[in-house]
Amino acid sequence: MRKIWFLPLSVVILFSNGLFAQGGKHTDKFEQLDYELADPNEYRAASGSPGHKYWQNQADYKISIELNDADQSIKGSETITYTNNSPDVLNYLWLQLDQNMRGKESHTYSTATSSIKHETHAYFLNKMLDPDFDGGFKIGKVTDEKGKDLPYTINQTMMSVDMPKDLNPGESFTFKVEWSYNINDRMAIGGRSGYEYFEEDDNYLYTIAQFYPRMCVYSDYGGWQNKQFLGSGEFTLPFGSFDVSITVPSDHVVAATGKLSNTDEVLTKEQIKRFKKAEKSDEPVIIVSQSEAEKAEKSRATDTKTWIFKADSVRDFAFASSRKFIWDAMGVDLNGRTVMAMSYYPKEGNPLWEEYSTRVVAHTLKTYSKYTFDYPYHKAISVHAAQIGMEYPMICFNFGRPDKDGTVPDRVKYGMIMVVIHEVGHNFFPMIVNSDERQWTWMDEGLDSFLQYLTEVEWAANNPKEKDYPFRGGPPKNIVPYMSMDKELISPIMTNSEQVQNLGPNAYSKPATALNILRETVMGKELFDKAFKEYSQRWMFKHPTPSDFFRTMEDASGVDLDWFWRGWFYGVDHVDISLSQIRKFQMSTDEAPKDAPEAPAAVTPEDDFNKFYVSGISDAQKARVEEKPYFYELTLENIGGLVMPVILEFTYKDGSKEIKRIPAEIWRKNAEKVVKVFPTDKEVASIKLDPFEETADTDVTNNAWPSKELPSKFELYKEKGNSAGGDE
Repeated sequence: MRKIWFLPLSVVILFSNGLFAQGGKHTDKFEQLDYELADPNEYRAASGSPGHKYWQNQADYKISIELNDADQSIKGSETITYTNNSPDVLNYLWLQLDQNMRGKESHTYSTATSSIKHETHAYFLNKMLDPDFDGGFKIGKVTDEKGKDLPYTINQTMMSVDMPKDLNPGESFTFKVEWSYNINDRMAIGGRSGYEYFEEDDNYLYTIAQFYPRMCVYSDYGGWQNKQFLGSGEFTLPFGSFDVSITVPSDHVVAATGKLSNTDEVLTKEQIKRFKKAEKSDEPVIIVSQSEAEKAEKSRATDTKTWIFKADSVRDFAFASSRKFIWDAMGVDLNGRTVMAMSYYPKEGNPLWEEYSTRVVAHTLKTYSKYTFDYPYHKAISVHAAQIGMEYPMICFNFGRPDKDGTVPDRVKYGMIMVVIHEVGHNFFPMIVNSDERQWTWMDEGLDSFLQYLTEVEWAANNPKEKDYPFRGGPPKNIVPYMSMDKELISPIMTNSEQVQNLGPNAYSKPATALNILRETVMGKELFDKAFKEYSQRWMFKHPTPSDFFRTMEDASGVDLDWFWRGWFYGVDHVDISLSQIRKFQMSTDEAPKDAPEAPAAVTPEDDFNKFYVSGISDAQKARVEEKPYFYELTLENIGGLVMPVILEFTYKDGSKEIKRIPAEIWRKNAEKVVKVFPTDKEVASIKLDPFEETADTDVTNNAWPSKELPSKFELYKEKGNSAGGDE
């Protein structure tokens, strides 16, 4: 006998919506993200907040290093105290040896791809040649705190250390590492850290980071962080305290993470006096002048000074050192607490840096604090370093060098302002809201780029000379060229940083644009700002994941955003909504004829209205129709695949305009095509879709009724690029 199966209605709906299509993939654009997000637990709540048993481990460092200016090398020793706050027993520890990416046998070199063109730049030639720089850590020894050798294993950019016994929950283990390495020439072989040589005065400027073996993160969501450093993926690190002694030539000036604890030993009385003045000033005060720096450039000290810096609740440490440094500073009032904004730069950075750097640092601290939390550290430093922008707690390295004659082209000025805002902003993400950069680059780069845009908007608004500020990441229309690329060339935002194909637009611009659209168009500023601040404050000095961000934004706003995260962060579709058909009607009170003709598929504003007939209409309904007698039936098609709100501008024949905003949920039952009728009290002359260019729609040629012959935004972009000769 044949069996007949009766399926529950909910299962029938799942099949009909295609949720079990394509081998079990979840394809519905409005399906909840339950399958993609990590399950909530006692460590991470379903609300997106830290769970009631949230934990994180701690690493405290006491470091002594010596920078050798004669051969550009570093020698150091450190004592690390690692505290296991996890519920797990640890039988070994893992450290990051990031400098090993410059070792001759590094996977960074062996896995790099290259090709030959008829004319090849020297930079790309270097990628083809075998490395000749003797880079990477030279580990001297690893011992316990009593000096007894500990077994260790180096695996490329990681090192495991075996402890004499297992480290139980709540216990700490202290051990020592000695090392050295050669500092790389950034200008020749690149790098986030290294030196720049100034041939004219025979001096070096050092921007030093990743200079010590650093503890890996052990987390509730991934155990030990074990992704090798290949060059793109940045760093995830545990919080702790630092006590760092930096020995340099005595004529050097040092900028670093942390509070300088031996001021009287390394600064002159005049410098200390100037600094105290700067603390109370709302304009930059010169601590080391250009004339003093130029005089120091001519010296060659044979003795040394040791600068001692201490910091608590930081995840990393970096410093800069040179006899070329000019130094200025000013106080920033954050709700009654003074934070020092400071800049260090060689004469080659002036006049640009003296005019802008510290002022931009101060503006960044104020603006980011407004949208997140008050900046908790006592200072923020911007250091001038050619060709890089890189961030560390309390200090960052930024490009922006005028021409040799002191001329400052606009592109240099604005590039410098942008990079200072961006890198100082990284103090908030990920230096305080400590996401895993190696795994989810967008969680620091994308969030920071979004806040950078808001900060640039306020900078331009507060500075009358900046009315032509060239905003890049943030405005939706600027992401159109990337979103218009073939899908094979685009990676989802959630892609790991070492695997993404176009890191800049993928990890910086697209998430920044997405968040701007979320704020301006989907949620509204008030709801978004409330939820974003909640996320920022929940995860200060903690390790959030994407699930925590997505859930908090929904939890604090009361808005279901799973469709948005799914489309913008997990997918590669683009926005292209077409206003594909308009039909216009007026209601007839007559009885419908049996042979009534079909309404034409499309009309112009000047065409006659079609008639439609309503049976059983009430007097109240007739009165309402008399108030708005014109009916416009719009057919919208989602060509690009990315569902978005629909924004329509109706222009009436009397010249007046009206904006109609429809949430993205209009697509929830059919994500490809919807039809909606709009009654009006006036005749419509034209209708425009996305009139303010706020959804990143890639094709404007299908956005208007009556249709207009217009180039698409992508075509305009290509024309602009060709006419500019590719200068940007």
